Formats: sequence, structure tokens, C-alpha cells
Amino acid sequence: MKPISRISFAGQVGLVTGAAGGLGLAYSRLLAQRGAHVVMHDVGAGTDGRGQDPQRILRTAESLQAQGLSVQAASDPIDHRLGCQALVNDLLQQHGRIDFLIHNAGWVAYQALEAITDEALEQMLCLAAKTPLWLAQAAWPAMRNAGGGRIVITTSDRALYPQYAQRGLSAYAMGKLAALGLVNVLALEGAEHGIVVNAVSPVAKTRMWGIEGEPDELHPEAVAHGVAYLASQRCQHGGWALRASNGQFHALRLQEAEHVAYPRDLRAVSADSIESVALQWPAIARASVDVRS
Repeated sequence: MKPISRISFAGQVGLVTGAAGGLGLAYSRLLAQRGAHVVMHDVGAGTDGRGQDPQRILRTAESLQAQGLSVQAASDPIDHRLGCQALVNDLLQQHGRIDFLIHNAGWVAYQALEAITDEALEQMLCLAAKTPLWLAQAAWPAMRNAGGGRIVITTSDRALYPQYAQRGLSAYAMGKLAALGLVNVLALEGAEHGIVVNAVSPVAKTRMWGIEGEPDELHPEAVAHGVAYLASQRCQHGGWALRASNGQFHALRLQEAEHVAYPRDLRAVSADSIESVALQWPAIARASVDVRS
């Protein structure tokens, strides 16, 4: 493999949400080690996504500051538009720039279909899809005026792959797939401004797994290298979902077949009746499997 120059974040300023532990902490630490000033945000919610404890992110930031890293803590709620705007505006007022935004905050809530309430659904969709939209809206003008920036939004294999779907995760999967749709559009809209937007689908043993302290495997640090790359100026391509787990990385995105003239000619199976669709279903519904070495 050809050697590559070291990626530096010196002089850059960015925001990481859900940064008090687990993946967000790993991202923040690595980015700060590479020279960035990182605003680490976490409301200090419980594993159910409720409650607030500002001391949690303060303690985490202080531990990194003691290591000589340039970080600061923030903890005000971001479950509404004004909170997201205030968080980004405070960052811009203090530092005058925002080079990267990584939305990592989230949680897992298992609820049977019949038990999902409007409140629970809204809570999940808000943090997974609305919050990254509001944060991107707040950061967009500054990134555009600066000639570029990087945005990374979290999705999940639990939403991307039917094989990994789990009972009780309807609301969670809805939010994470909505996040991917947001990435697709922001990647398109940001390209002309140098704003590169991607998703990450990480797997690590963290508090969401019920793990406190250092896990025995699937370490957050093994995911952080891929996310830091997406947040770096070296990353020039948007609209990807980076699957990251156990020190391994695989990027995916849906790609249309060649010579399709959407929507009039899908270069697909023709059928003129319900029975024709049924008869040809094996040819219509063919699974596409990646060939990876």
C-alpha cells in the first residue's frame, strides 16, 4: 500500500454530540489528538434518552484537558431547533469557524409495535433525524462561506439491512433510515459549496449495550479512525454510509443501474397485470449481494 501523508486537524474546530462516553468520546479524543479543538456535547441523559446531567460531559472534557487536549464541554438540550442553533452559534461566536460536525448522540429503545406511543416515536425521530437537520442548518452558512466543511450523521445496520433488523426497534430503525435520506440530500446540496456529508453506521460495545467502562471487544476506538476520515478535508466524496466495526470499514450507497432513464425506463421487468408480476417475481426481486474479498 502506498504511504499517505498524515491527516491533521490543526487549526480546525468541530462539534461532536453524544460525546461523554463510548463512540463520541473516542471520536473527540482522536480528533483532538490530531490537532482539532472539539466542542463535546452531551446532555447527560440516561440510557432511555431522558434526564440531564451536565456533570457527565464536564468530567469527560476535563479528563481530556488533563491530557493536554483542546476540548470544551456543552450540555444544553438539542431536541429542538433553537437549542441546536444556540449550540452552533455559541461555537461560532467563540471560535469563528466550524470545520466538522459529527452527530453521534442517540439511544436504543425496544418497544413492541402495539406499545409505541406518539411521544416515544417523536423522541426517537427527533434525535435521530430532526436534530442533525437542525444542526446542519445552523452550521451550513458558516461552512458555505468558508468554502467547505464536513458533516457526519449516524445511521445503523439495524435499519439498513433486513438481516440485522430486531424486534422492538421500529421507531429506532425509522429514525436511522430517515438519517440516511437526509445524508443523501445534504450531500447533493453541499457538493457545490465544498460541504461533504456522509453517514456512519458504527458498531461498538458502549453504554447503549449496557457496557460501563472498557469493553472486552468491539472497542469504540476501532471505529473512530473511519469517522475521523469522514470529518477530514481528505474526504472528498459524499453520500456514503460507512459501516465501521472491529477496525474494519465498508462504505455503501445505492447505485442505479446503467442506462436507466428514470422514471420512464427502469431497464427492468415488464408486466401488465397482477398475475404477470406474480409470475415474474423471482426475476423482479433478486437480492444484490456485494462481492468482497
